[in-house]
Amino acid sequence: MLMQAARSLCLLMALLAPGAATAQAMFSLFVGTRSEIADRMINLAALKPGEVVVDLGAGDGRLVIGSAKARAGVSGFGVDLDPKLVREATARAWVEGVSDRVKFLNQNVFDADLSKVNVIYMWLFPELQRLLRNKIMAEARPGTRIVTQMFDMGPWLPDAVDSEQQSVRMWVVPASIAGNWNWELKLPGAGKNAYAAIIDQRFQQADAVVRVNNIRRATREFKINGNRLDFTLNIPLPDLQGNQEHEFIGTVKGDVIEGKVRLHRPVKGDSEKYDVNEYPWRATRSAKTTYFNPTGIDSPR
Repeated sequence: MLMQAARSLCLLMALLAPGAATAQAMFSLFVGTRSEIADRMINLAALKPGEVVVDLGAGDGRLVIGSAKARAGVSGFGVDLDPKLVREATARAWVEGVSDRVKFLNQNVFDADLSKVNVIYMWLFPELQRLLRNKIMAEARPGTRIVTQMFDMGPWLPDAVDSEQQSVRMWVVPASIAGNWNWELKLPGAGKNAYAAIIDQRFQQADAVVRVNNIRRATREFKINGNRLDFTLNIPLPDLQGNQEHEFIGTVKGDVIEGKVRLHRPVKGDSEKYDVNEYPWRATRSAKTTYFNPTGIDSPR
């Protein structure tokens, strides 16, 4: 009882302490997230033990504190321009018994370190969220989740939406995969073939065109989730009959993609059945591509 009373007194003193009483800044007027919406945001984040969260514009700290209480081992920090709110959040963390795992900083959101966090919370005006979009894409690791309420991220479409009453949305930071990619595959019956691909990307949406020898095809069902990607490609290969369906699955590691390719080949005499064989796949990004090399006038098969 005495400890709880002391903590409550500490919180009261923090709330009454002198300091900046004005709103955070342009586009940063503080309005506390309702408790039920904060719970929905934390649930949508699907926190795992050991993860780190940050709240950009943390206010009274309820999202960071709530995350630490919701999942054992979760830690985090919040940043806010208003020192009064920072003191309030710090005191609240002590009262709630999570001050060993969370902290609050009097800091500009553009100066926050996003390089080691797993979840980014924010409820900011749409102008500010869109200004932060490029910072998030440049600094946050692929797979980082961004959870916000009400406002969107412009042309970056959410990966998940909880539309019950006021919308809560989540985005997953995709790996950067745009550019020229090259790889080789040695397949039984088809020899060794060089593939030249050009990938276009817009946030988590992408597509690609691929060349093998003088044949070019577009990919299908291209998906990105954090640093994981998969797509399919139907393209003829030398010494094999018809199009060969490739199913690529890989993990992006900077300028390298490593994974596997499943080759689906029709069974002779039965067009309804396929043999599926799996091979290692390793692609590298480069400044140059052979995709645009002269093709000649041979008709494609």
